[in-house]
Amino acid sequence: MRPTVTTPGNWRKSSYSGGGDGNNCVEVSASPLRTAVRDSKTPTRAPLTFPTPAFTAFLQALKAHPRP
Repeated sequence: MRPTVTTPGNWRKSSYSGGGDGNNCVEVSASPLRTAVRDSKTPTRAPLTFPTPAFTAFLQALKAHPRP
């Protein structure tokens, strides 16, 4: 049986987590077909899920146009 994106061991925190306890960030869990995103402060709430290709395109757009 393959793990799903909601398996706790699959979640990783953003490398841009704030200082201190690092709870000012999102966590991401990816599978070949879906990518899930959740708020690290409320990990038991339902995550947002996206098709992995769409999430990849979103990240590429963010990297191409960084905030000033």
